[in-house]
Amino acid sequence: MTAALSPGAEALLSGNQLPTSYERAPEHEGVAVDRDVAVPMRDGAELLVDVYRPDAPGKFPVLLAFASHSKEIQGSEFPKNFPPQPAWSTLWVGHMEAGDTRFFVSRGYIHVIGSPRGFGKSKATGSRQWDSYDVIQWIAAQPWCDGQIGMVGIGAFASEQFHAAKQRPPHLKAIFPYDPRGAYGAFGGFREEYPGGVMHAFRYLQDHFSGAHHTKSAPAELAPDRDRQWREAMADPDYKMYPHLFHLLGLKGQHMPRVFDVLIDPFDHAEYVAQGETDLARIDIPVHTGAGWYGYTYKTHLSGAQNYFANLQGPKKLTFTGPSHPDRPLRALRNEMLRWYDHWLKGIDTGMLREPPVRFWVMGANEWRTSSDWPPPEAQWTKLYLNSWERLSVEPLIDASIDEFIPPDAFVQMPPTQTNQVARLRYLSEPLGADLLVAGPMVLNLFAAIDQDDTNWIVTVRDVGPDGSVRTAREGEREINPDLPARELTRGWLKASNRALDEERSLPWKPWHKLTREARQKITPGEIVEYAIEILATANLFRRGHRICVEIASLDLPTGVSGTTNVEYIPYHIGSSRITMHKIYHDAKHPSHLLLPIIPSLTPRAGEEAE
Repeated sequence: MTAALSPGAEALLSGNQLPTSYERAPEHEGVAVDRDVAVPMRDGAELLVDVYRPDAPGKFPVLLAFASHSKEIQGSEFPKNFPPQPAWSTLWVGHMEAGDTRFFVSRGYIHVIGSPRGFGKSKATGSRQWDSYDVIQWIAAQPWCDGQIGMVGIGAFASEQFHAAKQRPPHLKAIFPYDPRGAYGAFGGFREEYPGGVMHAFRYLQDHFSGAHHTKSAPAELAPDRDRQWREAMADPDYKMYPHLFHLLGLKGQHMPRVFDVLIDPFDHAEYVAQGETDLARIDIPVHTGAGWYGYTYKTHLSGAQNYFANLQGPKKLTFTGPSHPDRPLRALRNEMLRWYDHWLKGIDTGMLREPPVRFWVMGANEWRTSSDWPPPEAQWTKLYLNSWERLSVEPLIDASIDEFIPPDAFVQMPPTQTNQVARLRYLSEPLGADLLVAGPMVLNLFAAIDQDDTNWIVTVRDVGPDGSVRTAREGEREINPDLPARELTRGWLKASNRALDEERSLPWKPWHKLTREARQKITPGEIVEYAIEILATANLFRRGHRICVEIASLDLPTGVSGTTNVEYIPYHIGSSRITMHKIYHDAKHPSHLLLPIIPSLTPRAGEEAE
């Protein structure tokens, strides 16, 4: 049932197709469906779930998919009218994340799909805190359940898995929370949702598809603390640049309440972090988590998976897939989910525990690699220094030398009320003399000055090339070819006023910004300030002749009119309403540099044994 692929077959894999094959033949043809089954909660509320069972006698293990997304677009019937759509389909919708019902049911599992109260058909009464726990306990008592319960589904369904695991229901034996939200909060964390405290519009864009129950009426009075925060937000000139968001603020939470909440309080809270760490320590069941290197500007899944994995103490695995988001309805990773639950719920030896715990897709090489941990312990943390003429170089800038007199670079960004142009600086290495494997998080340690009291730093890392040219004084060789292929790998964000670090939690490759209202510190215009900008992890093989590229900007823009985007998962960030001069320093006293995790070439490929 499990076999390594041949070298030829492995070369044809995609970033969502794992490098081993595990399969069991279907055991059941028919699917028995019970829709809108009422499940009683401890406080008397009722939730409605759909139950998909093998049309056969006996008891079976259960896979629960439970989240705020509608159950009506999941299950075994909906794909008959809406077959799987790739991420580049204009009809792709992220909410269809509960998993391949027919696949699981035909192989001897029951698939239960539902939503907590306040979403879909489940009425909004009372607190949803214990909903998933109570649903699991109800499932265990049903005549068709053998007492073995796991959870499936990605995104919102993954976040609910972690929420349930923290509460430790006795019948929950393992979880597979792929693409979770953040670890530091009840159902997601501010720091993972909004890296560096830079606000974006994803929740606004997504909530146009939301199944949440909203009550719209005349705006009510707010509690004193929230009223004060609301008035501050209403006076913010940056918000006023985006009429759709400003209008939402005026409704005082009557519409898109979770967007309203973060607009008036765009900060983390120390107590959420402390509670998150306490809750993480309670998870003692096996966990398989992960995310992808997805080609979008919303990275909560990637951040959350890494933070969860680093803090889990029990059996755990981590998988990072490629840059393309999985099809919807979800079918990616179904064989791996089957393999995981055949091991933990059916007692089948699937070889799961004899493999390295971490697997990741290497872009550029288009192959899978493994590691004993994340970031890979063998990473050689290497500094690439920003230099004059927008160059990246491994040679350090030397004190007490001419390197003291290198002037800063600069760009000026006008607000989006005045331009559609994004100003940026672009730093490029020389063409590489050999292939270079990079895997892990990065940091841009930046020395900069601005002429306002705040800005956004938006940093993009790209693979540029191939470029066989040289740069000389000869005519035609003075500039780098502007038409070179360029592939975005990852990004990092930091609001300048959120630069304060928690030194105890920070690591050289992972700065931990406090991101609290109390730690906010506006910039003194003209002052040179040091920033540690976290760049979200990636894995890429820079081929010989390619260049490493770092772009620095302060703005991105909607791709549609009226604050919309043409792809839901590529949100824009809330920019500054003021014209802002940015100066980037890179001299001996201000050695701005990119910290890069270079992996030695002997890293084993997936399927190979580590030495």
